Amino acid sequence: MFSPVPKKTMLTLEKSLAAWETREFDAVLKSELAQHAADLPLQKALTQGSTVADTPVTVLIQRTMDTGGAIRVRAGIFYEGLLGGCACANDPTPESPLTEYCEVEVDIDKMSGEAQVRLLDE
Repeated sequence: MFSPVPKKTMLTLEKSLAAWETREFDAVLKSELAQHAADLPLQKALTQGSTVADTPVTVLIQRTMDTGGAIRVRAGIFYEGLLGGCACANDPTPESPLTEYCEVEVDIDKMSGEAQVRLLDE
């Protein structure tokens, strides 16, 4: 059976590239990924909610590897999803944030800082 190649998201992570092979790499990458949260495939990874909440994300770096031309990173991302109601003025059920989690693989080109982000376990 044919299995399509998972869609990848493109970002530019120049600060992370500049911090490669320094003690600050993990912190810089976490910060840059958090800043690009809207560009990550979080909506696709929802398991409980129906939409991604506009709240900060927490990035956990699990593994980094130099593949020669790229830096490959596996990261876990905690974020919040919302389960939307009818949004009526008298709706007694407020939107409550639900904790969501996904894992992504990030390949950062060592020449340009362009990064491809792929959702794992799709």
